[in-house]
Amino acid sequence: MTIKSKIRTIPHYPRQGIMFRDITTLLKDPVGLRMMIDELVSRYRGMKIDKVAGIESRGFILGAPVAVALGVGFVPIRKKGKLPAETVGHDYTLEYGVDRIEIHIDAIDQGERILLIDDLIATGGTAEAAVHLIRKLGGSIVECAFAIDLPDIGGAQRLKQHGVKVFALTAFEGH
Repeated sequence: MTIKSKIRTIPHYPRQGIMFRDITTLLKDPVGLRMMIDELVSRYRGMKIDKVAGIESRGFILGAPVAVALGVGFVPIRKKGKLPAETVGHDYTLEYGVDRIEIHIDAIDQGERILLIDDLIATGGTAEAAVHLIRKLGGSIVECAFAIDLPDIGGAQRLKQHGVKVFALTAFEGH
């Protein structure tokens, strides 16, 4: 069994021509879920990481158990208006508009080394905004980790242009 074999592809969702990579089939499988978390923990065990940051919402599912296994804290990066205390935000462009993510202003201390986790990297817009927020608070990105990379869309390359290391457990060609 591979992680890739446990990911469902849904053609033409959310619109015609898109091949949606759905990790819920991987998450519901106890062996697949354990394998995914173990592979991430194995990669980062021994590296100096102060906190794991996860992007809403699937980044929470992956990031929190990785943080627990590494013995570090977890920082949620959420959509606008979802965090209860004072936040700092960053707007980013979507295909049809603008969105915003936010982080608590006291979530990251100056100089902390942060592992950023999400389920998928496609265009890289959300991850790039998260990197901006982490750096704005004084954090340093150790690496951005994803379950899935869609390399043909270019998000990983976009992050690398900002001097960020990128890792993915698996990749799917196309859109």
